[in-house]
Amino acid sequence: MNSQNSRINNTKRIGIGLTFIIFPLIFVFAFASHPNLLNPKMLEPAELIQRAHNNFLLHFGHALVTLCTGLLIVAALHFMNILKNTHNELWGFSGGIIAILGALILAVDKGALCLTMSALDTLPENEFVKMMPGLLTMFGKQGWLILIWGIILLPIGFIIQTIGLLKTNSIAKWQSILFLIAMLFIGTPDGVEIINLTAAILMAIALVPYGYKLLVSK
Repeated sequence: MNSQNSRINNTKRIGIGLTFIIFPLIFVFAFASHPNLLNPKMLEPAELIQRAHNNFLLHFGHALVTLCTGLLIVAALHFMNILKNTHNELWGFSGGIIAILGALILAVDKGALCLTMSALDTLPENEFVKMMPGLLTMFGKQGWLILIWGIILLPIGFIIQTIGLLKTNSIAKWQSILFLIAMLFIGTPDGVEIINLTAAILMAIALVPYGYKLLVSK
């Protein structure tokens, strides 16, 4: 029984370690795949549609982020467990719930606005043009798509958890600080992805070594 528990714990440790390595690198790739990084400007819905149209690299990055949402939930649960049974357990629990809800909304965002675009790109150009009124309402977040604004809950949840991590010194302070800074800027609106990319790089610097440490620890 002890041997079985040890194998289960090792599998969980390796999985969590890989999570903290993979998801920051996916975010770095996804933001780096955006065009005009060095010419930042806030984009209107029509400009967002034009930027995404027939942009395979951008669609691929968004597909990876969609799959990555599961890893974000694992990360939030991990921080909840770290802070469990400490004086800062509430920071971990409340932040985790908020971050998980934000991760689910991130999946909705990428599914509705990004994966849908990749499907419409398979249409002939004259047929795609006819879809523009519908696309404009989607990218304008009309109707229930207004819920997508809830994506901001993802960084807010991780910010709350990181405050708890800082208060308990549960992970290296420099890693917590870099992750906190990254979360403050990772939600910058579309069109100025150079800021998001910088935040993703800071997140990778903080979390990839943490994930590696989990991988090699016993």
